[in-house]
Amino acid sequence: MNFKEEIRYKTEQIEALLKDYLPVEEGYQKVVLQAMNYSITAGGKRLRPMLMAESAALFTDTEEVWRFAGSGSQGTDLAERTVLGRTLPLFMAALEMIHNYSLVHDDLPAMDNDEYRRGMKTTHVVYGEGMAVLAGDGLLNYAFETAARAFDYAGTIEEYRRIAASMQILGRKAGIYGMIGGQCADLEAEKMDEGVSGEMLLYIHEHKTAALIQAAMTIGATLAGAGHAEIERLGKCAYNIGVAFQIQDDILDVTSSLEVLGKAVGSDEKNHKLTYVTMHGLEKSGEQVEELSREAVAILTSFPKRNAFLEELIEQLIYRKK
Repeated sequence: MNFKEEIRYKTEQIEALLKDYLPVEEGYQKVVLQAMNYSITAGGKRLRPMLMAESAALFTDTEEVWRFAGSGSQGTDLAERTVLGRTLPLFMAALEMIHNYSLVHDDLPAMDNDEYRRGMKTTHVVYGEGMAVLAGDGLLNYAFETAARAFDYAGTIEEYRRIAASMQILGRKAGIYGMIGGQCADLEAEKMDEGVSGEMLLYIHEHKTAALIQAAMTIGATLAGAGHAEIERLGKCAYNIGVAFQIQDDILDVTSSLEVLGKAVGSDEKNHKLTYVTMHGLEKSGEQVEELSREAVAILTSFPKRNAFLEELIEQLIYRKK
C-alpha cells in the first residue's frame, strides 16, 4: 500500500474500533449517550490513536500493534492476542474520547463559540449547551473507565506497571498539568489588557495541544515496553509535533476557508485571541513549523527501528491544509 492507502486503511480500523467501544444509546441517560457518540463519530483525523499505535510499533512488531484491526473489542481473536494487542486499543479509544470531550467543551459559547466542527454542527448546537457539557463530562469519565479495563489483561507485575504508568500519563496530560492547564491559561490570556507574553503563548500551545500528542506517543511506547530514556526522547518529539501542529492550526485559521477546513475560520480574531501568527506573523510562523518538524523527524530517525509511515504521517499532519 502507498501512504494514502495505508492511512485510509488505518483510519477505517480506528473508526471501527471506536464504534465498538462507544456506549449503547439506551436508558434514561440516552440523550447524553447520543450526544457523546455524535461528537465521536462526526469524523476527524484520528491522529492521536494512530500516533499511539505507530509509536508502539517503534518498539515491537508492527503487525502485532494492528492485529486488532477489523475484529473489534469482542472479536473472536481476542483470546489469541498478546497483552499489548488487548491493552493498546483500549488506550487508543480512551485518548480519542478525551480529545473529543475537549472539542465539545472548546466549541461551547463560553469558550470559542463555534457552530461547526469537521463540517458538521457542533454538539451544543445540536443538543443544547447543557447536554453538551454533560456529553463532554461523560466522554472524559468513560475514557478512564475504558482505559482501566486494560488491567484485566495484565498477567505479570511488569504488565501491571506498564498499564499503571500509562494511566498516569493519560491523567496528567489530560488534566490540570496538561490540557486543562493550557485551556485555563488560554482563557486567562483573553482578559489580559497588557498583552500576553511569548512565554505564556508557548505554555498554552505546549499544554493545550502538545500534551495529548505526548500522551499518545509516550503511552504507545510505554505499553510496548520502551525504556525510560526512549520514552523521554519520544516525549520531546511529540512536544515538537504538538507545538508545530498548533502553529499550523493558527496559520490555517487565517489562510483557509470553512469549505476546506470544515469549521469557521477567523474565530481567533473574532474572539480576540493572541496566536503565534498575530504575535510573529505568517512568515515567521511558517519557519517555526519547519524547524520543529525537522527536529521531530530527526528524533524519530534516531531510534534503531525506523517507521517510515510514522515519519510521513508527521510530515503530512504538520503541513496539513485542513
